[in-house]
Amino acid sequence: MSTQSIFRLLLLFGLVADGIVPPVHADQEAASTGDEIPGLEELERRGAIVGAVILDKSNVFDTSLPGENKSFYRLANRWHVITRDSTIRQQLLFETGDALSVRLIEESERLLRLNNYLFDAKITPVRYEDGVVDLRVWTRDLWTLFPELSISRSGGENRTRVGLSEQNFLGYGVKLKTVFASDVDRDSLSFEYFDRHLGNSWTTLQLKTIDSSDGDTQQMQLVRPFYALDARWSAGANLLTDERVESFYDLGNEVAEYNQERDFLVGFGGWSRGLHKGWVRRWTAGIVYDDRRFSVVPGGTLPSLVPPDRRLVYPFISFQLLEDEFETSANRDQMERTEDFYMGTTVTARLGWAAPGLGSDRDALVYSIDASKGFGSIKRKALLLGTSINGRVDEGRSANTTVTVNSRYYNQVSKKTLFFWTLDATWGEDLD
Repeated sequence: MSTQSIFRLLLLFGLVADGIVPPVHADQEAASTGDEIPGLEELERRGAIVGAVILDKSNVFDTSLPGENKSFYRLANRWHVITRDSTIRQQLLFETGDALSVRLIEESERLLRLNNYLFDAKITPVRYEDGVVDLRVWTRDLWTLFPELSISRSGGENRTRVGLSEQNFLGYGVKLKTVFASDVDRDSLSFEYFDRHLGNSWTTLQLKTIDSSDGDTQQMQLVRPFYALDARWSAGANLLTDERVESFYDLGNEVAEYNQERDFLVGFGGWSRGLHKGWVRRWTAGIVYDDRRFSVVPGGTLPSLVPPDRRLVYPFISFQLLEDEFETSANRDQMERTEDFYMGTTVTARLGWAAPGLGSDRDALVYSIDASKGFGSIKRKALLLGTSINGRVDEGRSANTTVTVNSRYYNQVSKKTLFFWTLDATWGEDLD
């Protein structure tokens, strides 16, 4: 039995883990069949079964290209930790033994490309024999370690920002970021931890802390989202505590100030029947605690202008309608990268009711509506429209109402020319 056959059998029985068996290059796999491999649509029509899932991971720079075969790029590749196999495999919506599904393959590509530590991701068949198809998952990493330094002066005030961020810590897809910032309002030191796949799961954990000269902020978010179109449930919680001094400005000058303290907590759970006839319907229910307290700044040097306190405690329910319609292109918002555009119709509506009996300081109807739709083809001409309406009805009176409309238009005028414009508008009334 050949080495490739043994490798394939091991994968079929799920015995290959990270680093146990070296990956076989896609060209070798394709050549071993001796025949042209059918396309994914044809393989799905034939009822093909997924065999080996072979990871083909490329470093940041391709040193086989003359322009990137330089000492600096080779050194960067050596310093860079390539995304780990387990990090990539966890995001695939299929595994060995599953019936091949073009939809799941395309959605897996989109999930991989969502990560800001990957330049691109593509999944292709590399071998087909006896009804079993081996798939190659190709990914290319991005450089993810970024120092930050900004020093500026305008309006007689200095601004300084120094930071360091890593978007793919040790190849696990974890983001670490620390920043020191100083401006006219405050000096602050912040730290952020973000893991979209906590413990190789679909659970997201975000921790953020900010120590400021006028207060501090702590945030924790633990969410298991609707990670895929056919995901059936979600749940999570978000906790935020924040204290800071805020100022009012007139023509760029501070004219008044106040101290703000905020405690915010939301917990929710969602359910769905999954994807059905090209549409997804999702229901989510939860409860929100939002308490904002305002006071005079101790030892303040400006006049005080203190807003009234506000506490809203309310259960809510939301509904989302989502159409399965995506397109891919390149050279639209980024150069030489595969970009995913949502072209379907989506509508999300959320409604909550706050009352003194629940701990609120008022009766209030809290609402939000979001909708978007794509028109045309992103490869030629496309118009992407979105709108949102948010606000409250406080004891029969409209409050904190905002209406936002955004649009993006793409027109591929020629092979090397793209016309693009974007327009955003926001209207507000009786804002907090």
